[in-house]
Amino acid sequence: MDKPMTEAEFLATYKQTLATIEETVEAAVQANLEIDYESGNDMLTLMFSNGSVAIISRQSAIHQLWLAARSGGFHFEYNGTDWICTLNGRSLQDMLGEICVEQGKIEISF
Repeated sequence: MDKPMTEAEFLATYKQTLATIEETVEAAVQANLEIDYESGNDMLTLMFSNGSVAIISRQSAIHQLWLAARSGGFHFEYNGTDWICTLNGRSLQDMLGEICVEQGKIEISF
């Protein structure tokens, strides 16, 4: 991205991302996949049948989305199109799909 996002742009992008993930997980719930979610305080928690969770939150001061999962904590920056992990260069969608397989033994395409 050429210029940094404003706080309002960051919040709008983050909230839209959470809404999209919620819609995807809700469709998975309707399809009887063993996953659930809880949303509140600008956080989204994915809950798997084995009791494990993955938590998505925001770090407004540095305009990052954070993902906490069994495999670790990951920081993502928005590149104008996707949230990209600062550690491995992978997209949030790819990593969420992988976490669903690893933690919940379910396949969801984000």
